[in-house]
Amino acid sequence: MHICVIGTGYVGLVTGACFAEFGVQVACVDNVLSKVTMLQEGHIPIHEPGLHELVNKNLREGRLTFTTDMTKAIEQALVIFIAVGTPARANGATDLRYIDEVADSIGQCMRDYKVIATKSTVPVGTAEHIKERIQAAQVAPIAFSVVSNPEFLREGSAIEDFMRPNRVVIGGEDAHALAIMKELYSPLYLIETPVVITDIMTAEMIKYAANAFLAMKISFINEIANVCDAVGADVHDVARGIGLDQRIGRTFLHPGPGYGGSCFPKDVQALVHFAHEAGIDLQLAAAVERVNTHQWQHMVEKIVATLNGTVADKTIGILGLSFKPNTDDVRDSPALKIIPALQARGATIKAYDPVAVPAAQQALRDVEYCVDAYAACVGSDALVLVTEWNQFRALDLERVRSLLQKPIVIDLRNVYEPATMRRLGFHYTAVGRRGSYTNRAYDES
Repeated sequence: MHICVIGTGYVGLVTGACFAEFGVQVACVDNVLSKVTMLQEGHIPIHEPGLHELVNKNLREGRLTFTTDMTKAIEQALVIFIAVGTPARANGATDLRYIDEVADSIGQCMRDYKVIATKSTVPVGTAEHIKERIQAAQVAPIAFSVVSNPEFLREGSAIEDFMRPNRVVIGGEDAHALAIMKELYSPLYLIETPVVITDIMTAEMIKYAANAFLAMKISFINEIANVCDAVGADVHDVARGIGLDQRIGRTFLHPGPGYGGSCFPKDVQALVHFAHEAGIDLQLAAAVERVNTHQWQHMVEKIVATLNGTVADKTIGILGLSFKPNTDDVRDSPALKIIPALQARGATIKAYDPVAVPAAQQALRDVEYCVDAYAACVGSDALVLVTEWNQFRALDLERVRSLLQKPIVIDLRNVYEPATMRRLGFHYTAVGRRGSYTNRAYDES
């Protein structure tokens, strides 16, 4: 089977490479020639563990190609995946301009039956909108089907998520299109992956409901952590105590500076917006968004309070710039909100991230980027851990203490144990951890 993936961003590139690994002939299309040329040469523009190897393997074996020729790719394909960006507008609505452009191109290039599958996250009802755009763009009426096949890829583990997913969701209206889609995913039957077959609008809704629920768990545990700080409880034990309840589950109960990335912030806003347009005010989802905004602001106040109420004329070392480990994605990263807020209060920033520095340089100004975590410590009045990269879990803490101007560590990801850090002589502040100096100023005496 031949398929076409339109869009070589994060979702499109992973989708194309993984289907090629399934043995499918895949043409990935993008309108940016320089990007296509880079991919044709086996160079990957994003950081995703395992993706470089997978792309190059399937390039060598001839199952994966990259092209700017959308007409040819569409003509050869039976299934066309739409995997273009759906950015948020200022009011939270989803910008469908790239979806519209692709739908128009498909209609103009189509010569025989196709299945058009939406991978991009789009509001409920977009599939019908795509269908109407394609029909309007056709030179002559040609039969086609539109299905919804939302992605559930976590940055940093996307290959595993595609190859061994919790579930595959397919929303469609006709049996022929659904049979084609199930054939595409047939390699997953060997590992008994659940396949959810439903109508199109329900499939579109599943993606938003899933992301909003996970965002809600993060905001919930962050609020609980803040209460733990106030009353002296330990959020790690709280999270374990509630997470062992199978009705709740153990995942996404890790407190920190709030969620970020390309999905949760945008999708929660979009859900609230299109629900409002449908006459439903989602109070819980709206609250999740407010809590998340408050959380990174609360982390700024925690840092300021630890540094005796002011960061003016102080140097702060920042570890981690990406919104999560194992990715170079800085979209809506808490670090990129915390750093400007500290700078606005007079702080000088030194920062290190294993892979996200080039992306951060496009968004931040007046930051000294360091060659490693230890360089960020040199001469700093405090070290703030914002992203929990594994390499930050195994720092030489004696060396860290010797390099810091003051032995202050503010751990926004609860990587270290408070008792250990206090024993090593650190003034250690965490999020909701009993035994850390929560919001307590450093006593220089």
